[in-house]
Amino acid sequence: MSSLLSTIESPADLRLLTRAQLHPLADELRSYLLESVARTGGHLSSNLGTVELTVALHYVFNTPDDRLVWDVGHQTYPHKILTGRRDQMHTLRQLDGISGFPRRSESEYDTFGTAHSSTSISAALGMAQAARIKGEDRNAVAIIGDGAMTAGMAFEALNNAGVAEGRLLVVLNDNDMSISPPVGALNRYLAQLMSGQFYAAAKNVGKQVLKNAPPLFELAKRLEEHAKGMVVPATLFEKFGFNYIGPIDGHDLESLIPTLENIRQLLEAGSGPQFLHVVTRKGQGYKLAEADPIAYHGPGKFDPAVGLKPPTSTPKTTFTQVFGQWLCDMAAADPKLVGITPAMREGSGMVEFERRFPDRYFDVGIAEQHAVTFAAGLACEGLKPVVAIYSTFLQRGYDQLIHDVALQNLPMVFALDRAGLVGADGATHAGAYDIAFVRCIPNMALACPADEAECRQLLSTAHEQNHPVAVRYPRGAGAGVAVPATLEGLPYGKGEIRRQGRSVAILAFGTLLYPALKAAEKLGASVANMRWVKPLDVELLLELARTHQAIVTVEEGCVQGGAGGAVLEALQAEGFTLPVLTLGLPDVFIEHGDPAKLLSMVGLDAEGIERSVRERFSAIVDASPGLKVVA
Repeated sequence: MSSLLSTIESPADLRLLTRAQLHPLADELRSYLLESVARTGGHLSSNLGTVELTVALHYVFNTPDDRLVWDVGHQTYPHKILTGRRDQMHTLRQLDGISGFPRRSESEYDTFGTAHSSTSISAALGMAQAARIKGEDRNAVAIIGDGAMTAGMAFEALNNAGVAEGRLLVVLNDNDMSISPPVGALNRYLAQLMSGQFYAAAKNVGKQVLKNAPPLFELAKRLEEHAKGMVVPATLFEKFGFNYIGPIDGHDLESLIPTLENIRQLLEAGSGPQFLHVVTRKGQGYKLAEADPIAYHGPGKFDPAVGLKPPTSTPKTTFTQVFGQWLCDMAAADPKLVGITPAMREGSGMVEFERRFPDRYFDVGIAEQHAVTFAAGLACEGLKPVVAIYSTFLQRGYDQLIHDVALQNLPMVFALDRAGLVGADGATHAGAYDIAFVRCIPNMALACPADEAECRQLLSTAHEQNHPVAVRYPRGAGAGVAVPATLEGLPYGKGEIRRQGRSVAILAFGTLLYPALKAAEKLGASVANMRWVKPLDVELLLELARTHQAIVTVEEGCVQGGAGGAVLEALQAEGFTLPVLTLGLPDVFIEHGDPAKLLSMVGLDAEGIERSVRERFSAIVDASPGLKVVA
């Protein structure tokens, strides 16, 4: 390991370095980051872009006493390396390893756990107010990306912070050059000048001198705003009550350090909330990532000297790809179809749809609430919206799902990607709760395809309905079932028996059908592919209840309020009292790790299902051979 980085076990060590040593340290940090992520996989482009900013923040502010709150958190690898976790980076995003996001339980430097966007300003404001109330001498710094500024929550927090007391700095990490003009020596000089005590004092003196001459005071105020507005987009944030500074080059330590030092002095002097605008570049320092930051946003393992390679074998078709192809095919057949995504074009498989149907494609930014209600407005006018959204992100638009969509019974399709466990991203991104929170809403329907073919078919069924329907499917590939080319759907609200057995009937919801079938081979059990959580196929359920001694439900979602609960409710309503075993995700947050390993740990692989059924129904399990699979 290089000499400087190996000496940094905490930010206190960093602050012992001279300013001249920070440049080679940043270079070492970037190289170590690149090599580390190449070995483990993870977020790369965003982290390469925050190296100098991270160094400068920890150098200027007295962390962890001063609180750094990172937005989203996928750009905190440099922060982790500098805060005592350098030697743990080889475990990143792996089972029992460190998280790819900030976690309070992992380090005192991770002041706020996060992985969803646009929470940093609210949390940092709360910390600043807590320090004021408790009489503690510390600062709170929110670091938010410009993408996260598209969410209403960020502006709600700005609106509150601008009139609140406390020592708060908001750093806008503008990594797309989408707001600011080019930066350079002039902007560096202006940023340092506007953050300096002389500027602040002169402005205050001017206010005092001119306050008794309102016309002159208003003229001076307008001149100041317009002068700053010629070189920086200050007006918007200053209207919120912030002192705007920037934009400055986020890779230039000679600009970052003195500007942050000046801002710290302003905070300590009680000069109100501060707003620093820095411009960074995704993938900075690694030419391949600079050229294609999207491809290197979250790569798997790769050789940094070579870069990402195309797969040597033809990969399986993923559920996301099935959705993307269906969306294009259905759009070609139905001119009323429109597609909406909250800033997840690539992740949701909508790249081709945007290319082919640009007038019917809407990326609304990281604004899930707006996405849902915007789609509702389209539906009110006779269009057929398809909202492509991760299960975990629909949680952020739940009020809108109830009040703006379901209450008005609008015909819409919600394509819920990343349902169930997601692996390396962990609990913050797992789609564990959508079955429970969707099925309790009137007018909503929820389908759970077992494989790629059913995913396309059930999307078509959902599109045919005159009310809102959600279709949930996992990340990655499924069983490898050939996908039909047609747009024909499956019967609405109906499941099927896939294996006829005796004694025990396993009701599978979604892709766990296939491990359930394997388990049933050894158990002699029947297996039903239920397909729908709501409406539940009660006719099929009652048929199985009449002909079996016990029911087992299997789902890749939380047990509380899940599909198993729906089965219990239906049986109770019909007066059936046979025993039911509900298998699903336990009442804990499932950590990051390999998805197959995680499913095994919670007993949702074939062996786990078999084991649970035997433990519960050992007296009635029928393992007789000769039982057939129903095609």
